[in-house]
Amino acid sequence: MTLEAEAVGSQTEDDGDVVAAVDEIDGQSHLVIADIARDKTWLSMVERDAASLEAWR
Repeated sequence: MTLEAEAVGSQTEDDGDVVAAVDEIDGQSHLVIADIARDKTWLSMVERDAASLEAWR
């Protein structure tokens, strides 16, 4: 994973396929969000730090 951010150009709604999952990274649960249509286009955060669905209501 790279910690550097860079622009990926203009995009339309049909350009990506975004998914989310909870995965274990270095022994901790993380929420991972990725655009599986693009290489190296993902982010993650420790699951306990992610907002719950209840918090979004």
